[in-house]
Amino acid sequence: MSATAAAPPLKREIGFYEASIGKKVVMAVTGLILFLFVVGHLLGNLQVYLGPEALNAYARKLRELGPLLWVVRGVLLVSVLVHIVTGVQLWLANRAARPVGYARRKWIEGSLSSRTMILSGPLIGLFVLYHLLHLTWGTVHPDFNHELDVYANVVRGFAQWPASLAYIVAMVFLGFHLSHGIWSMFQSVGWNHPRYMPPIRKAAVVVAVLIVAGNISIPVAVLAGIVR
Repeated sequence: MSATAAAPPLKREIGFYEASIGKKVVMAVTGLILFLFVVGHLLGNLQVYLGPEALNAYARKLRELGPLLWVVRGVLLVSVLVHIVTGVQLWLANRAARPVGYARRKWIEGSLSSRTMILSGPLIGLFVLYHLLHLTWGTVHPDFNHELDVYANVVRGFAQWPASLAYIVAMVFLGFHLSHGIWSMFQSVGWNHPRYMPPIRKAAVVVAVLIVAGNISIPVAVLAGIVR
């Protein structure tokens, strides 16, 4: 009686998200959503320089969006959670793929911002929570005005130097995160051309610096008495 050779087991197709490139695309898409929010949030906050009427009117318009505002918040929340989970998964995968056995680690390639992504991400997440407790819900604000006087809340909040210092430090980490995240977003979707990547990297640094400078300028202006 002849034995029939066993058929080789079929290989299961890897799903989009299971693959490293899939996770990187998800990181790019969610990162783009969060980047657009950061830019929009900054442009809105910079109206503090136009005076209390302008900033408070901007806050009222946001409230008048009603259900649409909650949809935007929901998209942002999902984007943040997916971005964090995917980022941790990629970091763990990269860590597991590194060769071991070297007594001394040598960074052959990689900027400070790229090496601190796994640190800057959680710190920014903690800052966002503090920001909500401080200037959105007023839980940790020493003199919060619940009558939608956003201008007064900003001035009184940043008049406390520990709060301003926390914002400034957080914005520095945000700058590191953005300077790497912006150009790597292009790389993740296949724009990794030697001709285009150097200017994209430089542009990413410039954009990150502008965003950080804009955000930091507000607590500094309050402490300096320019905004009061």
